[in-house]
Amino acid sequence: MDYAIASQPYPEQNWGKSAPYTAGKDHNSDNNLMEILQQMHSSLEPRTVFASYGKSLGQLLPIQGVQLNHQLKLNWGRCHGLNQQRVISGFGEPYSIKYYLSSPLTPDQLIQLNEIEKLFCQPFLNATKYSQMSNQAMFDALTGLGNRYYYRQSIKSALARANRNQGDISLVVLDLDNFKSVNDQHGHKLGDTILSSFAELINDAIRNTDQAFRIGGDEFIIIAQGNALEMTPLCQRIINTMESHPLMSTFQVKCSLGVASSSGAQTQDKLYESADMALYEAKDAGRNCFRICND
Repeated sequence: MDYAIASQPYPEQNWGKSAPYTAGKDHNSDNNLMEILQQMHSSLEPRTVFASYGKSLGQLLPIQGVQLNHQLKLNWGRCHGLNQQRVISGFGEPYSIKYYLSSPLTPDQLIQLNEIEKLFCQPFLNATKYSQMSNQAMFDALTGLGNRYYYRQSIKSALARANRNQGDISLVVLDLDNFKSVNDQHGHKLGDTILSSFAELINDAIRNTDQAFRIGGDEFIIIAQGNALEMTPLCQRIINTMESHPLMSTFQVKCSLGVASSSGAQTQDKLYESADMALYEAKDAGRNCFRICND
């Protein structure tokens, strides 16, 4: 399956995979247009739809690359050299699209390009809307972190990998200290800013292999690779960063953390309960600290 990519040219090893333009081909064939339309409607992934569009153009016209100036910034093929820029208005708002050519388009070829552009708009718009809906279903709108639904899917997969002896999995449950009083006293706007800032702080602290989620209110979760003892540097890093963070230190918002590791065929609910118990131990110990479950 071909994919378009964002922000950089299509990989060089994929150049020339599309069949070359052939002068003797029947370009206005309804069968060709129907096949192109079916290919683009076969996916709800925007990059795949765009790649299908580029591949179809490469087979029918002297087009070797396509660049869409959309919010996704998609490229397909060899995006350099002779080019022609056009405007597509079938997405609800106009976007520019640039075609990179091996030779100038003839008037007949421009007519065919118009026909194929019209076919591209609807499947790409459908895929874009579906992608946005999928993201809204899995990510918290305020912080951009995964939501409760995405967390439950992710921890299930992480535990399955751990049960296949592919490494330890730890759960870190985080709760903001003094957040409720700040939120009540200064309003939800400041509270939302604190939550967003804390999400950024967590993202900066975790590794690329870890995942962070906001599962409700001021409660956050990290799914991390490694056992509970290996979470000590991560937890301490978050606590230290909270103390030096301008917004958090100004309003005395701190953080308590509880850590638990998976063991055997442990369920996701049991793992969460263990980490949550460790969190309450941290709060009982005076807050602004972390505790590791000893199970």
